[in-house]
Amino acid sequence: MTFTASGAAVVVDGAYELAEGGRWFDGRYVYVDILSGRLFEMRCDDTDPAPRQLLRLDVPLGAVAPVAGRPGAWIAAAGTGIALLTADGAPEWLDRPEDRTPVPSRMNDGVADPAGRFWAGSMAYDGTQGAGSLYRTDPDGTVVRVLDGLTIVNGPAFTDDGATLYLADTAAGTILRCRVDPASGDLSDGPETFARLRHGEGSPDGMTIDAEGCLWVAMWGAGEVRRYHPDGRLLHTLTVPAPHPTSVCLHPRDDRVFVTTARYGVKSPTATSGAVLEIPAPVRGTAACSWRGRR
Repeated sequence: MTFTASGAAVVVDGAYELAEGGRWFDGRYVYVDILSGRLFEMRCDDTDPAPRQLLRLDVPLGAVAPVAGRPGAWIAAAGTGIALLTADGAPEWLDRPEDRTPVPSRMNDGVADPAGRFWAGSMAYDGTQGAGSLYRTDPDGTVVRVLDGLTIVNGPAFTDDGATLYLADTAAGTILRCRVDPASGDLSDGPETFARLRHGEGSPDGMTIDAEGCLWVAMWGAGEVRRYHPDGRLLHTLTVPAPHPTSVCLHPRDDRVFVTTARYGVKSPTATSGAVLEIPAPVRGTAACSWRGRR
């Protein structure tokens, strides 16, 4: 079923170059502008929902998750690695594995799982095929390469039991699914191909899982958000008024979805290119998880 987002509203006209990583944490919507290294929050239930910049780095900022028990602290996929951030923006690097790759690369999208680990992907700046990896940061701060041979790693998303991981390889046009041992964080099976997009359908980018266990995917280049059943069936295709949606986040209490978009790569950008959109949704989401380490 395809339907147009007739109720789409621009909630942040930020003209962001590459807004992404939208997540719902503690009553606020948090997202990044990757290439400018900025982190924003928006308290959508306030009378003034204007975004507030929380920090700015001098390297690209792919995604963040809050650090449990440390208000104002974040774990971040940034620059060439994983860092802990505080309000002053000074990074405490846990590891910078992309410094050790053969081509210039950076970290990209990431998310914390229900067990308190942080997962993030990487990509080469020039999109070199097979140069991207998926990393897991354990609560003790150890950064482990879990998968390699990917190209542009996006949208890690976990089921609420932490046993299933969905992952997009944007350049390859594939959504992968892995079985995860929630106790150890090791992959117990996979990756298997969950969905493969045909040429012209767009490329899978940021993802999230709704309260019914279905997967939502922002489709870069297609101006769409897709909703998939866990068995792989395409349930809904939501057309959004921007060619490059980059992440999708469902409100945990209201039936609405927030979609970040990008101006990057848009030949004739409009007011919705690089904005944050709010759209009515048929289902609710869940709050994102925290990284449970370094208290």
